[in-house]
Amino acid sequence: MTVSADMWQARAAMCELLALSFRYPEDKVLAEAIASGEWGEAADEIAGALGLAWSSATAPGAAEAAALADPADIQKELRPEATRLFVGAPQAVCSPYEGVWRATAEGVQPLLFVNPHSMAVERFCKACGLGRPEGTNEPLDAVWTELELLEYLALRAAADAAEAEGIAGDASAVEDVVEDEDTLEEFEDPGEPGDVVASTDLPGGSPEAAWDEFVAEHARQWMPPFTAAVQEESRVPFYATAASLLAAFVK
Repeated sequence: MTVSADMWQARAAMCELLALSFRYPEDKVLAEAIASGEWGEAADEIAGALGLAWSSATAPGAAEAAALADPADIQKELRPEATRLFVGAPQAVCSPYEGVWRATAEGVQPLLFVNPHSMAVERFCKACGLGRPEGTNEPLDAVWTELELLEYLALRAAADAAEAEGIAGDASAVEDVVEDEDTLEEFEDPGEPGDVVASTDLPGGSPEAAWDEFVAEHARQWMPPFTAAVQEESRVPFYATAASLLAAFVK
């Protein structure tokens, strides 16, 4: 089934929103979006465009999350809870890494970086022309990084779909976003337009095929149990809400 440029852009927007939701909240961007209602409005709009059976009003934790309206108060809740859930001392309550979840499911000791699933994600990213920013050494199989990879592929697919649909302005606009170095938080800038991996050289021979492959072989293999654990373990309502949205998206 052919996916429209609009649908690909909605998928990209959902991935961007979810990556922001699970990435460690260093600044108040997420807290301000929650406090202003912008996060919930965006989530509802994108979920509707994608045809997901999800609503911010009825999602787990929605009522409790609505009780806090001050970004500073929300930030005070988010940061320690993100640390407890996703960083841990000494162990995260809900590891955000695919390799840890896959290893646990297979009954082997989970090791960051040096496990077959983390290495497969790294190879996949490299095949897409994406790598770690210089000076960083974070695993590429974190939930927010995998979502950013999917955002990138969805934007590439949107540009190709817009071109196929004869919407030159939309294709050009999406390509500008893809080539904007500020678009990617977790990856090194893919480079000048001539350095970007051609669509036909992506895994599977197209952005659409690369998306389908990564979702089937990676995202759907571990994100459902991850989201279930976050909904069960989170002491901050927002993370339960965000996890329920991710669960609906990757279902």
